[in-house]
Amino acid sequence: MSKLDARIPAGPVSEKWTRFKQNMKLVNPANKRKHTIIVVGTGLAGAAAAASLAELGYNVKAFCIQDSARRAHSIAAQGGINAAKNYAGDGDSIYRLFYDTVKGGDYRAREANVYRLAETSVDIIDQCVAQGVPFAREYGGLLDNRSFGGAQLSRTFYARGQTGQQLLLGAYGALNKTINAGQVQMYARHEMLDVVVVDGKARGIICRNLVTGEYERHSGSAVLLCTGGYGNVFYLSTNAKNSNVTAAWKAYKKGALFGNPCFTQIHPTCIPVSGDYQSKLTLMSESLRNDGRVWVPKKKEDCQKHPNEIPEGDRDYFLERRYPSFGNLVPRDVASRNAKYVCDEGRGVGETGLAVYLDFADAISRLGKGTIEARYGNLFEMYERITGENPYEVPMRIYPAVHYTMGGLWVDYSLMTTIPGLFALGEANFSDHGANRLGASALMQGLADGYFVAPYTVTDYIASNSLEAVNESHPAFEEAEKESSDRIQKLLGIKGNKTVLEYHRELGKIMWNQVGMSRNKAGLEKAIIDIQALREDFWKNVYVPGEANTMNKSLEFANRVADFLELGELMARDALYREESCGGHFREEYQTEEGEAQRNDDDFAYVSSWEYMGDNAEPVLHKEALVFENVKLTQRSYK
Repeated sequence: MSKLDARIPAGPVSEKWTRFKQNMKLVNPANKRKHTIIVVGTGLAGAAAAASLAELGYNVKAFCIQDSARRAHSIAAQGGINAAKNYAGDGDSIYRLFYDTVKGGDYRAREANVYRLAETSVDIIDQCVAQGVPFAREYGGLLDNRSFGGAQLSRTFYARGQTGQQLLLGAYGALNKTINAGQVQMYARHEMLDVVVVDGKARGIICRNLVTGEYERHSGSAVLLCTGGYGNVFYLSTNAKNSNVTAAWKAYKKGALFGNPCFTQIHPTCIPVSGDYQSKLTLMSESLRNDGRVWVPKKKEDCQKHPNEIPEGDRDYFLERRYPSFGNLVPRDVASRNAKYVCDEGRGVGETGLAVYLDFADAISRLGKGTIEARYGNLFEMYERITGENPYEVPMRIYPAVHYTMGGLWVDYSLMTTIPGLFALGEANFSDHGANRLGASALMQGLADGYFVAPYTVTDYIASNSLEAVNESHPAFEEAEKESSDRIQKLLGIKGNKTVLEYHRELGKIMWNQVGMSRNKAGLEKAIIDIQALREDFWKNVYVPGEANTMNKSLEFANRVADFLELGELMARDALYREESCGGHFREEYQTEEGEAQRNDDDFAYVSSWEYMGDNAEPVLHKEALVFENVKLTQRSYK
């Protein structure tokens, strides 16, 4: 493997993206229709990219595992989308958004990519407004903003608690327009099983029709993976159950490096686990921490009391106490760890003792119930339906849960992986968030990558390379399809005595206990051994009912869990090797006297990028050094 080259343009960070666009190579409009681009995934990044590339004149094939592109997991995002438009008039700028994002990620993100993200955020809002996204507005008619964690100002645009849904409807409308025009061929209920590499370049995919079970080959000039994150490796997460790592993992096994796999975001504002029957967890938007106050009882003996019976003087508003400058709006990794600390002390609430209160009594008293209802009414309704408790009258109970993954396929400045022609957009890549993602920045990245970055960088790639048409009968397609088919038949042929669900749950326990919110050397070493043993047992004893040549949800699930069993080990290895604490990666051996993450910039200011070496071989680590020319490396403080 050659030395990693991020291909970052020269010059000041504020000019890099402009210079890239000025110097990029172009494809003649009449020649664009000669090229087919494959887009896998139809969330915000995928739908935006497919629609934008089609509007440019390329032929696009878009694939999703759901019955409709509209069912992508982006729909579940609630709280908002960041942008540096400074409508609130409180001093925001592109640089401030850039700085907050780098700092929020605990200085483990690439400066150039983050600045471009902040720069394009301004255009994203205009694009979405033009699409009819119903952002909230303030009294003067301007778009309204609210605050999210990690910022001292308001820059988050929102549509009540349905921002992801409304943004996806905008992107979905743009996608449908191009489908109707014949510019995009849409393949719903199709799952990518492998990427096809010809002469060192990504030239297509193998996918399975999830209705008929048939294998299909699709060729193109470039492949874009927009398949989201891998939080479901933990079994319990806020991700949709269909969210998986398979597309990215197949790319990794074909030569694409995997960047920072251990960087996992634990969201502090989720409904706690309430029983073994649960298959996923429910996110309560970070926006709630604008008006809700987080607290636990000061005394352990009060934890089983009704919260309304606990006097104000006996309540510990621990985030406000520890972080007076940011209070309840500290970044997610900080809020999550502190919730864990108080629960570990025995001051957690609820039946399990693994919850803290999120209380709106002060806000309702100050602003009125109507104002709170207008801001969060749908979220309050969702909470009451799930828990049976009215948050207008009783504080919510929340606890951290796996939410987002900052790691993903390593990409250069053009969002291209180490396989030429294979791009990764949105949560599928590692590039913009470092070791912790600021709230409301996921939607920003997905739309930035899809609408405003990939159309330029994919064009530059196509114009810079000789890409003769590749026939789908090429031996590389034959080989990839056979590998996919053999694996499916192997899964069906084991006929063991344990269900896929049992294996996924067991993996989730290992990951949460040893590779979750808090990690240590001994636990990570044990996790690697335990995952290896579990994976070996899976391939001997799993039972997958049904057949391959028809719809088979159990088979889909088994194939994805098999990939999770490999990914989990890589995450543990990455966490073990990174002997520091930063953002969502918290090693117990490396913390300050006050319990904060303690970075080691001398030894670990880099992107850990792992190369697959074979099923029975340890992966090889490559390092992309992170150079900070615009932001001073300091110990994060939100006090």
